[in-house]
Amino acid sequence: MRELTSKFIKVRCPKCKNEQTMFGKASTSVKCLVCEKILAEPEGGKAKIKARVLEVLE
Repeated sequence: MRELTSKFIKVRCPKCKNEQTMFGKASTSVKCLVCEKILAEPEGGKAKIKARVLEVLE
């Protein structure tokens, strides 16, 4: 049986270069904590990421 898990993702805001961590299956829009640019939007089961992914955290 396959385990259904999601990972946390470290992303960098394209506008202000702030780095923050978000959930890969975000159910709401994720905004940058500094400049409030939208970094990810929910789309089906996963988030559509609009920022640079720096690292996938285990």
